[in-house]
Amino acid sequence: MIKKIILSVILLGLGATFAFFVYKSEPKLNHNFQAESSFFKNHPFRLGLDLSGGSHLVYKADVSAIKASDVSGSMDALRDVIERRVNLFGVSEPVVQVQGGGFISGGENKLIIDLPGVTDVEKATTMIGQTPLLEFKTEAPKGTPQTATVGKDGKVNIDVGSQFIATDLTGRYLKKAVLQFDQNTREPKVSLQFDDTGTKLFAQITKANVGKMVAIYLDGAPISTPVVREEITGGQAVISGSFNPTEARTLVGRLNSGALPVPISLLSKQTIGATLGDTATNAGVKATIIGFLLVAFFLVIWYRLPGLIAVISLCIFISIILTLFKMMPVTLTAAGIAGFIISIGIAVDANVLIFERVKEELRLGKTIHDAVSAGFSRAWSSIRDSNISSIITAVILFWFGTSLIKGFALTLGMGVLVSMFSAITVTKIFLSTLNFIGENKVARFLFSSGISK
Repeated sequence: MIKKIILSVILLGLGATFAFFVYKSEPKLNHNFQAESSFFKNHPFRLGLDLSGGSHLVYKADVSAIKASDVSGSMDALRDVIERRVNLFGVSEPVVQVQGGGFISGGENKLIIDLPGVTDVEKATTMIGQTPLLEFKTEAPKGTPQTATVGKDGKVNIDVGSQFIATDLTGRYLKKAVLQFDQNTREPKVSLQFDDTGTKLFAQITKANVGKMVAIYLDGAPISTPVVREEITGGQAVISGSFNPTEARTLVGRLNSGALPVPISLLSKQTIGATLGDTATNAGVKATIIGFLLVAFFLVIWYRLPGLIAVISLCIFISIILTLFKMMPVTLTAAGIAGFIISIGIAVDANVLIFERVKEELRLGKTIHDAVSAGFSRAWSSIRDSNISSIITAVILFWFGTSLIKGFALTLGMGVLVSMFSAITVTKIFLSTLNFIGENKVARFLFSSGISK
């Protein structure tokens, strides 16, 4: 009995600790949030685009120069590069998705970018546009038609771009970029190191173009046109030009954050205001509180003392799950809040199954202690099967769903796992601790519902 009382006190202490952490680390609850330590400040709830506001950008990827078999890989590489780029700017949990060239996307390959908290669309588009497109081009074969324009002064200007043709070597295969300085002139230069695939492509290009120029293009403009003296097998190239150390350092940062494997153009942009996000957040929180209070009222009225214990168990469950949302952290969306609310219902369902089993055992004349033990034992199989099916559903939704569905599946799956702990462990410990009330009419009244016979 003493051990169970100690366990109950520990569980109550843990629940209170989790609730205290949730309160102290949330600026909307804690009015003295700015004066708190960095530990609490670093763990607020992370809200998705629909709740915090932000920017929704749709880009079209130009894959006309890429083989059909390589389009999927190039789009995946493009997504990874954009994610690294926006992460460098401190955007909280950006969502970058690839939309293939099927019927839904109108046959175009698109990139969908959600930037929570970034409500300045111009800033968002600049953030994406700063990602450089790195290309390597070789001299066009002799006899290739060249583009020329006639200036106002009557002079004929040959388009430099028509003198070079594209190769398969792009920024997609760039491993890293390093700022260096020429030992003689002290001019800054940028050293490029390719990955294994890029090293092979660069070796092939330099071997086939000894004595010719290989142009290095950045964002569609040639920035260096060195002449190849011999085959380069080490996978290294150097960009040198008329830029100062600051420009060179910026270029290195941009290249390391990700050179775009394919060019992109902005199709549409949309801003979700913070006001709309606050309205959705408040509505979700209000729905959660009202739902919990109604469930708590039902449990206490219907199941009396076990119902009160179930409410305490649910409070601990909510404190634990909200702490996990903050610590992991989980980006909460409207769909994620819906998954959390459903998990509360699943936790209540487990308690109802247990209490109904306990009632049946009490009707058979068993003692409260035996009825509680038998009730938990008989209800376990039903709780286990229903929760496992819910977890499997959540895993499938998370694996195959979109980002919106993944948020719902994640909070639902986490809620189901924690609810099993709260219903089976926490509730059972609290009920077992109440054995000291003995066997009498008052005790049996407190452990049975108003419809028990």
